[in-house]
Amino acid sequence: MTNLYGSIHPADSVYLSTRTHGAVFNLEYSPDGSVLTVACEQTEVLLFDPISSKHIKTLSEAHEDCVNNIRFLDNRLFATCSDDTTIALWDLRKLNTKVCTLHGHTSWVKNIEYDTNTRLLVTSGFDGNVIIWDTNRCTEDGCPHKKFFHTRFLMRMRLTPDCSKMLISTSSGYLLILHDLDLTKSLEVGSYPILRARRTTSSSDLTTSSSSSGPRVSGSPCHHSDSNSSSEKLMSRASQREGVSPRNSLEVLTPEVPGERDRGNCITSLQLHPKGWATLLRCSSNTDDQEWTCVYEFQEGAPVRPVSPRCSLRLTHYIEEANVGRGYIKELCFSPDGRMISSPHGYGIRLLGFDKQCSELVDCLPKEASPLRVIRSLYSHNDVVLTTKFSPTHCQIASGCLSGRVSLYQPKF
Repeated sequence: MTNLYGSIHPADSVYLSTRTHGAVFNLEYSPDGSVLTVACEQTEVLLFDPISSKHIKTLSEAHEDCVNNIRFLDNRLFATCSDDTTIALWDLRKLNTKVCTLHGHTSWVKNIEYDTNTRLLVTSGFDGNVIIWDTNRCTEDGCPHKKFFHTRFLMRMRLTPDCSKMLISTSSGYLLILHDLDLTKSLEVGSYPILRARRTTSSSDLTTSSSSSGPRVSGSPCHHSDSNSSSEKLMSRASQREGVSPRNSLEVLTPEVPGERDRGNCITSLQLHPKGWATLLRCSSNTDDQEWTCVYEFQEGAPVRPVSPRCSLRLTHYIEEANVGRGYIKELCFSPDGRMISSPHGYGIRLLGFDKQCSELVDCLPKEASPLRVIRSLYSHNDVVLTTKFSPTHCQIASGCLSGRVSLYQPKF
């Protein structure tokens, strides 16, 4: 793995000569790796063949404002979301028109997820809402939808690969985890059983966490209400007595960031390990003078009782970032096998491993939180890199920058 990724070099650049699309905010490969889609600042979505680097199509008016995120539902259907508060569905076989446009958010839509089990689309935005869309019943007028969750300061939302958990990051430094996720359950805002609200621990803190880390409910980003029905309360209490976590139980955490123990931080980017073992966060200090990439392991047997001192995440690896391009969100990612991380770093990207051999995370868990290892640094942009993505099928990495350039990296022997 080290030799393979260590041989990666800039291979090509895929951008139009007009470059009217503005900054590149997100990159997404189709599941079969045949198409690379690019979400752009100036209302456009670009499509490329990542093998030949040839331009396929430009959706010049995909939205009426910045395009923020792209998510493939399968090899032909994909969804885009925008600051114009809408989500659009597209079919690769007929790109001249949208399949439909979804209306429901009241502010910028920043994130799209897809539950392959229920075929429900899940979106989140700066209005604080997580909305569920029934793509099984889509028409030209849209899809049936419902508000699933609401929290203040929402930044990013992700589903674990098996869709058993939903993670939500906030600009106030909180990480919310909905355990035993049930997207089909009709829940009102504030009806989620609270497991605990506390700070995560690193490996070195585990021996003292029982006495030093009590609940931290004050300042919680969630909107709670007393409107829960009696049956919900009884169900929650019964589940806790039996030691079983109720569906959609909420855990509120403040992840530990190196050097940030006494200062708040903003969680700007959130990704999940492809095998569901860990979460990857990009955090910046409230004063914007430091930026970190951190890996947190999901601990097995997450506690279900509010009095439990241990949380379900612990910091295992970290690295300080360049902190260039303040104010812009940098989207990082895991490789398809989960052994490596590609992270925007100034005018390029860094390939990071858990150790020098690019071992599996479970094979090199440290006793104490340890620095990520830099496997290779790649610089081919003339502006701040905002997003990067591994191909799901080829040994290829793509990155996009503030000035609109998309670069591809491949092995060169």
